Formats: sequence, structure tokens, C-alpha cells
Amino acid sequence: MLIRSAAISAASGKGQPHAPDAETREAAAAQQRLHQQTRLGLTCDRVRAAAEAIRRRFPHQVKAALILGTGMGRVAQRIESPVVIPYGEIPYFARSTALGHKGQLVCGQLGGQPVAAMEGRVHLYEGYTLEEVTLPVRVMALLGAEILTVSNASGGMNPQFASGDIMVIDDHISMLGVRCQPPEACRGDLSDGLYGRRCSPYDRRLIEQALAVARRENFTAQRGVYAAMSGPNYETRAEYRFLLRLGADVVGMSTVPEVMIAAQLGLRVLALSTVTNVATPDIQQVVDPQEVIAAAEAAEPHLRKIIVGILEQASRTEDC
Repeated sequence: MLIRSAAISAASGKGQPHAPDAETREAAAAQQRLHQQTRLGLTCDRVRAAAEAIRRRFPHQVKAALILGTGMGRVAQRIESPVVIPYGEIPYFARSTALGHKGQLVCGQLGGQPVAAMEGRVHLYEGYTLEEVTLPVRVMALLGAEILTVSNASGGMNPQFASGDIMVIDDHISMLGVRCQPPEACRGDLSDGLYGRRCSPYDRRLIEQALAVARRENFTAQRGVYAAMSGPNYETRAEYRFLLRLGADVVGMSTVPEVMIAAQLGLRVLALSTVTNVATPDIQQVVDPQEVIAAAEAAEPHLRKIIVGILEQASRTEDC
């Protein structure tokens, strides 16, 4: 009886899922396109509003943008003729809640270049969306930035690295589980689409210049691969072993979203990671966030020398 009922049901088509017809598929695709255009359109309006608010306070074209990570805000104190704008006074800028992130934009002159430095960033683990995390980068591009220098604090997994080392990021492994949507709708003339033909968003010339600055200033800068995890918890020992097998040298919880959007916008990107703790997979450790901040602050002079050296090199190139 059951076999006969199933046969009748199959013959009549009842109980079987129907594939959507062409009209239904097209309607769904149109709805998805409209949703995407609306979302990107809102993002573009927010980018323009934020850029205008900054221009009213700092009416100069920005040449370089800086994102200063955990414990690295002292770099901003070196900016000449500073104009300080708290994120709360910039439309649509998210507020920093992480330790060691002051949450303000400092505009002025550094290394002979007009710069805009983010003294603190926001992270995905703070509950912000990808659009909110990367909106400041889009704003910097609209303000004229050609170079983005990003810094972060990280756990060093490479056994040759020590706490306080500066690592120039050569490549990254993203474990964030997010896809950075190309900012097609509001990039205007800012991007020539070259990123799609590159194998890495990190600028090779800037990497070599950063390493050269370290040699000239008589300290060692490492070069390696950054792994981005979602956080906010620190990694387990098993995750350290996993990331080491993948080829990562350090691990952190930021940087990749900003870097990817910057590259898609045509900015030259330099990323610097300060090793603030040594991650040893075979030893149970407790990481103290205050010690991480202290280690980052201790390494700030080396980080600053690289950043200023890069900007001075760009300034000399423009004068030629």
C-alpha cells in the first residue's frame, strides 16, 4: 500500500520540490541587486558625510593615512600642527571600545606629508559590521590618501621572533570568515581595478623601504605572514599549532579588512605588526591585555621610525 501511494505521489508530482521558473529566479536576482545597491549607496552617502566633516576641520588634501593599533597612539603625538577630532564628532565613525584604542583622528604633518592618523580602530569582535570597520579607510581614500600604513599588536608564533619585534607584513591568512566587497558604487576614480590582478595587497616597494629604514636605524625588522582571527578571545594552543602549519608567523584580530578595502581602492599598503607576546603552543599561558599594551608602547620608537622614514621617502620622491 505504501509503495503504491508513493508511486501515485511521484506520478502526480506531489511531494516533490519544484525548481523555480525563470521569472521567479530573475525576480529574486533583481531583489538581491536592489538590496546590494541600496546598501552600497548608504555606505557611499556615509563616506561622503564623514569626509566633509573632516574637511571642515582639516581643509588639506591627505597624502597618507595611518591606522595606529593597540598601544601605538604615541605615534600620533609626533604629528605637527595637529587637528584632533574624536570619532564621536565624525558622522558614522564607530566608537573604539578596545583597550589601548583612544578613538580619535589626528590630522597634521608627519615626515613632511599631510596625514590623517586613526588613534585606535574598531574590530569585528566589538560587534561592528564589515562596513563600519572599513568605512574610515574609504573616507581616507576620498580625502586623497595614496598610502595606508596599518599597525597592530600580535602574538608571535615564529620561534625566531621575540616580544617587541616589529614584523613587516608580507602576506596574510584570513580566518575572519568575511568577504570584503569591492567598493564599486563609491570609489569613483580612486581605483583602477589593479588589485584583481595582484597576488597580494601589500606594496612590495614599501615593504623593502620599511626593512631598509630598520637597517639604517640599527634595529631588526622581521618579515612574515600575519594570521587574522576573529577574537576577542586569544587563540588556543591547538590553534597556534594549526596556524603554524599554515605558514603564519604572527596572529592578531584586525588589519585584514582595512587592508583589503584599501587595496581595492588603489591605495599602496604597508602593514606593521608589533609582537607583544610570544605564543608557545606547548606551554599553557595566560595573556594579560595590560602587558600587551605595555609591550606595544615599548616598541613604539621603532615603529615610529619606520612610519616617519616611509613618509620622508615619499616626500623626497615628490620633490624630485
